[in-house]
Amino acid sequence: MKILITGGNNAKTMKLLKAFPGHFIVLADYGDVPAMFAKNYAFSSLGKLNKDSIAHILLNFCITESIDSIIPLHHFEVEPIAKSAVLFSEYGIDVLLPHFDQLPKYIDNAQGAGADLNVFVKGVCVFSTTGIMPESDDVQDQLNGVFVANSSTHLKLFTI
Repeated sequence: MKILITGGNNAKTMKLLKAFPGHFIVLADYGDVPAMFAKNYAFSSLGKLNKDSIAHILLNFCITESIDSIIPLHHFEVEPIAKSAVLFSEYGIDVLLPHFDQLPKYIDNAQGAGADLNVFVKGVCVFSTTGIMPESDDVQDQLNGVFVANSSTHLKLFTI
């Protein structure tokens, strides 16, 4: 499987490389990105940032690069991509975000710098930077995305 993770220029995204062993990860960002390829991952540019057409830019990139799943990490990508999840799915691309109607529950702009990351796919925690899979009342059967757990163990969407 080929997975696109946006925010590739941010060091925090590197933590997610370990979340998907056996899959090829494309770390992409807007503007200048050093072209680098390794066995299990690559860096790529999404071109010039245009916040008015984020969904179009990312869908076009996913189709062109044969991406199977997308994890949008930039805060300005979350809402447009969640709104467009059905369109992405029509092209066979899984959007790893909570359902658009559930977004307000998971948005938190005050995330700690050293926050532990937890990756959920269809309600199952498939990776945690601590190695401890979080138990939370927030987990739903179809929960998707990268989350941090705040002090009261409520999951909040990880964004950069």
